[in-house]
Amino acid sequence: MKALKWLLAIVASVILLLVIYLTVFFDPNSFKPQIVDAVKKQTGRDFVISQDLSWSFFPTLGINLGGISLSNPENFSPSTLVEVNQAVASVALMPLLSQQVEIAQLSLDGLTMNIVTKKDGSTSFDGLGGAASPETTTASEPASSANTLELQSLQIGGVSITNTTINVIDEAAETKQIFSLNSLTLGEFSLGNAADFAYEFTAQMPDMMLASSGNGQLTISEDLTQVIMADLTINTDVTGEAIPNKSVSSQLITDINLALDAKKLDVAIKQLSAMDISATGDVSVNYGATIPKINLQLDVGDIDVDKLLPPSETEAKAEDTEQVAASKPAVEPDLSALKTIDLTLGMTVKSIKVANLLTQNWVMKAKVKDGVADLTQFSANLYEGSIKATAQLDGRQKVPSYRFDETLTGVQFRPLLKDAADIDLISGAANFKISGSGKSLITDNLKKNLLAQGNFEIADGSLYGVNIPQMIRSAQDKLKGDLSAKNTEELKTDFTSLTGSFSLKNAVATNPDLAMASPLIRLSGNGSANIDNETVDYKLTTSVVGSLAGQGGEDALAGVDIPLTITGSMKDPKFGIDTSALLDSKLKDETDKLKGKLFKKLGF
Repeated sequence: MKALKWLLAIVASVILLLVIYLTVFFDPNSFKPQIVDAVKKQTGRDFVISQDLSWSFFPTLGINLGGISLSNPENFSPSTLVEVNQAVASVALMPLLSQQVEIAQLSLDGLTMNIVTKKDGSTSFDGLGGAASPETTTASEPASSANTLELQSLQIGGVSITNTTINVIDEAAETKQIFSLNSLTLGEFSLGNAADFAYEFTAQMPDMMLASSGNGQLTISEDLTQVIMADLTINTDVTGEAIPNKSVSSQLITDINLALDAKKLDVAIKQLSAMDISATGDVSVNYGATIPKINLQLDVGDIDVDKLLPPSETEAKAEDTEQVAASKPAVEPDLSALKTIDLTLGMTVKSIKVANLLTQNWVMKAKVKDGVADLTQFSANLYEGSIKATAQLDGRQKVPSYRFDETLTGVQFRPLLKDAADIDLISGAANFKISGSGKSLITDNLKKNLLAQGNFEIADGSLYGVNIPQMIRSAQDKLKGDLSAKNTEELKTDFTSLTGSFSLKNAVATNPDLAMASPLIRLSGNGSANIDNETVDYKLTTSVVGSLAGQGGEDALAGVDIPLTITGSMKDPKFGIDTSALLDSKLKDETDKLKGKLFKKLGF
């Protein structure tokens, strides 16, 4: 034991004498010319150390550098690739002997990097570094494995990085981007304990500017297998012509847990707010597999897309898009990225407003795996009713395919059509079912290749733009020679039910069994609607079953069947009555009555 003490004393004395010698007699600045020449020889660049070097050996091993710069290649502007105002690093010496790292200080100030790409494609990094020879690589691999250092502990007194700027210059594109880390600080840190950190960052790009700041607490487990960032708060402001409303501010408050041993990342989104949208949720990523498995659960508040994209801008962009589409041949979108995604999504949204179409209480579940995106559940409330749907998009082939099933229940049809398509044609509580499938996502092909079938039922509604009973009376009056009658009634036809089924092929919806019932009339027939040019063509038969006095008429036309046509655009359809058929029906009716009276008199 006594010998061990003597041995330790001798070792300590040797270290002390070495430190005294290096501190008093050794000048690190005497090596500056050799360092500069070595860098010049290796890279061909000018390396400058304009300030004196200083270092310490005990009780901390440290170095203080300043005024350092490395040049860009010749004829590059700016001429400097990297320059550093000051860099300071110091670590406690004695703990290193027991594999314990105690860093007293780490600081970096005034780092500026100019990364230039010239018109000929040459860059600031050309000529820097070199690949190791195969012999060197082979020899170093076992050495690296054999000398793995097992860290017993790590302590850092503090980290400070200030005034760091990276300029990215592309002379061919005539662009310059500036990324500035104004500050990055880490408080007193040790393994297993939380340390405060904060940052301030800005970026200037050709079409936008970004400013971001954040703070939180960093914890690294003692076995170095877990990294935790707690109460991470990030505030970001983005401005630019390409940004919705030219400015977006956001705040994210989150907890991040990275398990290096399990290769799993968990993110708890405590609060996310941007553009008057708020959300909470959780993200889980298992990145150990060839394709990372992502599980995303989000609860989102109100989303007003119309507010984010003003109608004027939306219309202008739509016109530009149409012009570009017309000048270029349409191609299928590349969905190969779906093969690289393994995603499970669950999301709720309080409300979404887009193109004046308002929906509430979204519930959505979806999966993306092996090139196929499945919407396994979707439901929402809209216009006093509800919608439910499932869908699939298959991107495994060059031409994508899709299928869907959708059900609307109790939806008020008039405000839905008005908001969605600016069509004021029909009202009532609608039940609607449709299932369809198709191939190709090119806009024109979406209409032509879609095959669908479904049915509808609308209760207690009205047809707007036409008063069918009044049209019948007016036609009858004209047949009688009365041309003085004037139409002062509302152009609306009430009904108790409107039903039918349909099939869709080649952008034409065929409806073979349209039927409408009301206390006054019955209407039936068939027709079609072309969704490509937005036109309708219907041939119907109207039967009068009651007195038209209910809508202002005075004559009873029960039993009269009149052909009715509906043609023209969906937004402004034209309704027409076959007056000759009306006359024939009335004459037949009167003839039948006379026959009845005659047979009665003759005793038949």
